[in-house]
Amino acid sequence: MSGPFSVAVGSIKGGVGKTTVTSLLGLAMAEYRGDRVIALDANPDAGTLGDRLVGEVQAGRRTVRDLLHDLDRVQSSTQLSGYTHLAGRLRVLTSEQEPALSEMFSECDYEAVLRLLSVYHELLLTDCGTGLVHSAMQGTLRHADALVVVGAPTKDGASRAARTLQWLATHQDSSGGFPYRDLVADAVVVLSCDRASRYVDDSVIVDYFQSRVRAVVELPADPHLATGDVIDLAALAPGTRDAVLELAAVVADGFQARTSGLAAHGFRDTHTRDIHTGHADPQAGLR
Repeated sequence: MSGPFSVAVGSIKGGVGKTTVTSLLGLAMAEYRGDRVIALDANPDAGTLGDRLVGEVQAGRRTVRDLLHDLDRVQSSTQLSGYTHLAGRLRVLTSEQEPALSEMFSECDYEAVLRLLSVYHELLLTDCGTGLVHSAMQGTLRHADALVVVGAPTKDGASRAARTLQWLATHQDSSGGFPYRDLVADAVVVLSCDRASRYVDDSVIVDYFQSRVRAVVELPADPHLATGDVIDLAALAPGTRDAVLELAAVVADGFQARTSGLAAHGFRDTHTRDIHTGHADPQAGLR
């Protein structure tokens, strides 16, 4: 893949498994691809991505706020690693846990961090907050090459995922354009099935989203994920693991010939990236 590529994982409803999906996607991508992958928690409300990947205590030791403070001093991947955490082969940049400081994470902050991370990684996953108009979220969407929207096969979980897509598809920028329409058309919807209702027909929900996005993946309920503890791919039930690999493969399919997102904003300077990393982009895939 000719990266870097940015994948935004979001929903306007909390509690539907957005952070879990980001964690699973990141772990799978890092484990089964040759790319350098990093997951960034951009939730302004003390996000829990670090809790699910490295544990609460470890996640709080170094955060994105520390990196922002020292941004100009980071000149190598080795220096950058001092501000991130390792979950298997996945790098993790955790959010600030102090609410007053995390709320200050702005679009400019996000873009500065993204520009640095893109030098040393081929794939960047962003666990977004629930506020679509939050400053950091606007930066996430503007630079995204791919979008994963998380919902559930319940009335509220499905309707909020649908509203997320609708808002993005109909949002107009200052010039009167619709900047996210292509992102929505190429999106992947994940239905987290740890919540369900016998009054809701799952097939109707799946059919609805399949007519509006590129792909729909159903993530089965899993006892390991239900604990809310650190996620281990090896501890997943076989059906859940298969669904995670399917999600990773579907998202990776969208990387081909991507010209928007990071590519449109000058993030793909291969010469600069090779100077810093010492090697060219790896070529690997899940399929």
